[in-house]
Amino acid sequence: MNEIADHLDDGLQILFIGFNPSLRSGEVGHHYANPRNNFWRILHQSGLTPRLYDASEDGELLKLGYGFTNIVARPTRGVEDIAREEYVAGRKLLRAKLEKYRPKVACFVGKGVYTEFTRRSKADWGFQDTVEPVVDGVREFVAPSSSGLVRMPMHEIVGIYRELSQFTEENEA
Repeated sequence: MNEIADHLDDGLQILFIGFNPSLRSGEVGHHYANPRNNFWRILHQSGLTPRLYDASEDGELLKLGYGFTNIVARPTRGVEDIAREEYVAGRKLLRAKLEKYRPKVACFVGKGVYTEFTRRSKADWGFQDTVEPVVDGVREFVAPSSSGLVRMPMHEIVGIYRELSQFTEENEA
């Protein structure tokens, strides 16, 4: 199955970083394409997007200043199918992407994504202002996973993402 292309550019407000694409995303070639994934609804309900986007429009979010990448590019059924070596290589690649593109915010979609990348043992939701960022000048934000398997109530998830929306509004002015 093909890897999904990153959506990267200079001057991004937010780079959304996932573990890896789902099998459905791999089939259709778009980020967060599994119909049980709430990513697109979360972005809209939190105010990050002016309307509800479809996964097939993921490239259009570059116009809003949002990009997409993953620690591991290979689609799998679940994170348990990712090999340790893939994480090691993925951490290096992700760091290089952050250093090259320097988004204002690296948004890790899930605590596990953040801890896997940073090798830190824990994280709180939101901006990680109490620790040094891995890449100087790139603020780190930890958001709940948008997977339909997450047990956190949707309004709580949306509330955490709303912090990002407020940040982008404040930084546009």
